[in-house]
Amino acid sequence: MLEKIQELDTSLLIYLNGLGSEKYDQFWLIITSQLNWTPLFLLMFYLIYKKIGGKQTLYVLLFIAVLLAFTDQTTNLFKYTFQRLRPCNNPDINSIIRVVQVRKSYSFFSGHAANTMAVATFLYFVLKRYFKYLGFLFLWPLIFAYSRIYLGLHYPGDILTGYFFGAIFGSLLYLVYRKLKPQYFPG
Repeated sequence: MLEKIQELDTSLLIYLNGLGSEKYDQFWLIITSQLNWTPLFLLMFYLIYKKIGGKQTLYVLLFIAVLLAFTDQTTNLFKYTFQRLRPCNNPDINSIIRVVQVRKSYSFFSGHAANTMAVATFLYFVLKRYFKYLGFLFLWPLIFAYSRIYLGLHYPGDILTGYFFGAIFGSLLYLVYRKLKPQYFPG
């Protein structure tokens, strides 16, 4: 069963990765860089600040920092436990996929997918009553994580598992935030 899932995962990677072309490589390299998302983050936190005020924004940022640290460490624990080679380093397929970027760390599961989904989920629950179309926030993890497949750095299963863990961690931390907010974070 696991072998069949891995075969499907590899086939889907080969297909999705094969949709790329050199013409768009630079675009996806820009997309995959976390630093390039800074204007979006700044805009989001400005809008959050305008809706909930400075003190609450600082609390939200504190929770996001905890969320990212926890999600990132969990991702690393999984990567070093399973030690799945990234597609770009897998000798069985790296000659038939488009390898646009190479990383030496392991593949399972995607930290980019987990972190972005965790933050998007947490922010969605915190802010959904303030913003009508906040569901668009989930485009960020979709685009960001797809870049990892495009570049040859992750299998689709790595991305989906990252989304799953990110959504769970973001939801759980929101429950903690909601429980602590009236007591410790009034306003």
